Amino acid sequence: MFFTVSDEVSNDVRRNLYGRRGSRLRGGKRITFDSRRDRYAALPEDTPPGSLTRAAIFGEDMRALWLEVGFGAGEHLVAQARANPGVGLIGCEHYLDAVASCFSKIEADAVPNVRVHHGDARDLMDALPEGSVERAFLLYPDPWPKARHHKRRFISDENLDAFARLLADGAHLRVASDTPDYIEWTREHLARRTDFTLVSDTGEAWADWPGTRYEAKALREDRVPHYLTYARAPR
Repeated sequence: MFFTVSDEVSNDVRRNLYGRRGSRLRGGKRITFDSRRDRYAALPEDTPPGSLTRAAIFGEDMRALWLEVGFGAGEHLVAQARANPGVGLIGCEHYLDAVASCFSKIEADAVPNVRVHHGDARDLMDALPEGSVERAFLLYPDPWPKARHHKRRFISDENLDAFARLLADGAHLRVASDTPDYIEWTREHLARRTDFTLVSDTGEAWADWPGTRYEAKALREDRVPHYLTYARAPR
């Protein structure tokens, strides 16, 4: 059975999961979530580490696998799926309301090449094989601005180890943020690694960037978005 989580993400004794989980859904969102969660689920129960192949998720037709960690309401995830029909995209999000909104977008745009993991992205990442992801996105992650909360940031040595394992040689990791401290944090963490090389560090969005509500909010509030791209170095 797929996607058996309820309104609350299951606890994992190994890890802390920080951030909003969302309120209990009611009305149309509840119906949307309940009727679609199995259809779009990415991660079967009790999947052994490293065994969740692209073919197992999407069948044999997809030529590549992309991963988005923390997709918000799913604007970017669905736009990329629509623009790249030969690519299977998996989005991870533990905020319940956002997952329900993403399901609605998937159906409104009729994109067949999206799957969703409602829960801790690290569980999904553990299940994927080494070198199986051709592109990864971390877009406007929670900045956790207070110094005592920096350990909660998704950019960490542990999570970069996971990205390094998952990404194919030459595959790109894209990071976007409107928080200067988070951008500097990302630069510092990636600069000391030998398994990633810097591709671009700029205020200009990627050519295929569709925009998101988080970016729009940042611009309205006079915060400046920044975009970083790193490539997985050859093994």
